[in-house]
Amino acid sequence: MFGDTLGKLRRCGKKVCIGIPSTDSQPNLLLPFSCPVARVFAIERERIQTRVNNQIRISPVRVIGPDGTQYGVIPTDEALNRARDAGLDLVEVAPNEKPPVCRIMDFGKYKYEKSKKAGGKTHQTKTKEIRLRPKTGDHDVETKVRQAIGFLKHKDKVQVSVIFRGREMAHVDEGRRVMESVLQELSEYSKIEQPPLQQGKKMIAMVAPK
Repeated sequence: MFGDTLGKLRRCGKKVCIGIPSTDSQPNLLLPFSCPVARVFAIERERIQTRVNNQIRISPVRVIGPDGTQYGVIPTDEALNRARDAGLDLVEVAPNEKPPVCRIMDFGKYKYEKSKKAGGKTHQTKTKEIRLRPKTGDHDVETKVRQAIGFLKHKDKVQVSVIFRGREMAHVDEGRRVMESVLQELSEYSKIEQPPLQQGKKMIAMVAPK
């Protein structure tokens, strides 16, 4: 499989970024996950990294039951029979231990929960913006504040901008009042990363989630 897939990789000419463990006949490979070949390798890597059932060739192994029961060190064939009797899989969970540690479990469910946990950890912080004017009414300010609170709860930063147009530049104090009012409303959910700063026709402040 590796030889055929490597040929496809050379033809695709993609940047490499996913590592595949080496074997005696195949060096380490790196592939972009966007490349279809990489997705094949990712599946193969999961299979290689986690040995299941008949892929476990070492014997004996230390076995843990589905309910946490310690079966101790037993022959791999016996461990496989226990797993089959329970309608489950024998999964190698600690291959580097001596002897390796295996657990009797539902491997499909194990992979699903593992991928769910990995997905839950990733959140790239974004910077959202709410825009106000010196003459923005109280109702509209409340709407913008609720919007900003939603961003903060989603762990995003919020840039609060007060925009001055034309003669409004003569009312900077009113703009600052609006800004301070908003920052006060957000103080329960945020910390100030950048205090209000006048930049031309804009007054800007940056807040981050607590």
